[in-house]
Amino acid sequence: MMTSAEARNGTPSGYRILNEIDLRNHLAGIPSVAGQLGGPAERWSITEVGDGNLNLVFIVKGSSGGLAVKQALPYVRLVGESWPLPLSRAHYEHLALTYQNRLGPGLVPAIIHHDPALALTAMELLEPHIIMRRGLVAGTIYPAFVDHITTFMARTLFFSSDLALSAAAKKDTIASFAGNHALCKITEDLIFTDPYRIAEQNRWTSPWLDATAAEIRADLDLHVAISRLKLKFLSCAEALIHGDLHTGSIMVTNTETRVIDPEFAFYGPMGFDVGAVLANLLMAYFASEGHEQERGSRDAFESWVLATVDEVWTGFADKFLALWRSEATGDAYPPSLFPGEAGATRLETERQAYMAGLFQDAVGFTAAKIIRRILGLAHNIDFELIEDAKQRAVCEARALRLARTLMLETASFTSIDTVTKAARELRHWQPGF
Repeated sequence: MMTSAEARNGTPSGYRILNEIDLRNHLAGIPSVAGQLGGPAERWSITEVGDGNLNLVFIVKGSSGGLAVKQALPYVRLVGESWPLPLSRAHYEHLALTYQNRLGPGLVPAIIHHDPALALTAMELLEPHIIMRRGLVAGTIYPAFVDHITTFMARTLFFSSDLALSAAAKKDTIASFAGNHALCKITEDLIFTDPYRIAEQNRWTSPWLDATAAEIRADLDLHVAISRLKLKFLSCAEALIHGDLHTGSIMVTNTETRVIDPEFAFYGPMGFDVGAVLANLLMAYFASEGHEQERGSRDAFESWVLATVDEVWTGFADKFLALWRSEATGDAYPPSLFPGEAGATRLETERQAYMAGLFQDAVGFTAAKIIRRILGLAHNIDFELIEDAKQRAVCEARALRLARTLMLETASFTSIDTVTKAARELRHWQPGF
């Protein structure tokens, strides 16, 4: 029988929330899945491991191998049935993973099986990968991350843009993701609206951040700045973006990086994805002091994080520009308008200006992502696992101070090193509480 939340969201008649027994029986009836797991189904180990905000996630292992199985729930798991959510997000995630795997092979998990009626996807089990955010909390350095994440962003954003696609092909792709508006609405509210007003689900490290939260709710200049970013998010269909590209949506080892959970995917501004990565690295930097076992024990890690922030932007920009110079088959900037050496020079100047604008977008979205993770509903374990609440608030206050400056003075940040310089200068700033 459907719950009221399921009925409101048009849940398919065949949908049911699976427990471990149901999942075992279901997977046993799919030859491709059963063959990959191996052995009799009754001997498979099945463990529900989902620690995210939205879905069930199971790890299934047999004698021959394992799978990760994700099932969408008809509501937000973090909140419960009082916040219904369409199961169609599983369709968009499957669509995005398929698209991203074509553009960035080996950088997303391979899909083994998808069941639309159950809003369920079985995919490659990533082992010994861990969620990157957990590794950053532990102070782990990932030497291959920059190359992989910049390749992923450059290829998925460039090849889904007007620079690579015909206008018709791009419009068709926009249409295929246009129905994912319920997930977009979460972003529109939780990132661009709620932290700047009184909202029931907001929370922060009280009482130390009470004054800062109140100041942000009263800061009309900040409200204008975040509203401009929200308008860009609403109206600027530049490319297919992941939509939730944070360090909790990236799994890593020392040599591999996989981007997961693109259920928020839609056509939006490129800077949103880039800013999300930068924001989460900067939050890991500011949180680091709260995880120190002894003073200075994480200095090398913190230096690596800031160097990574620099390299993520520069690596992305270099790869994106290289694709534009060699793979520009789209309807934007037709080559016939830029003939000869003079045309090539003028077009290169325009490319640099385009990237400068994209950088400004990324800076603004970086700020927005930091503020929402400290004053809004869904927080990061980077800060949340700092046991001393006052120390946590100090780390968060530093991040908020940077974010506020990035958002209000975006034009003054003309290169990525100006961002990391500002972060470094705030590392030992002491808030007045």
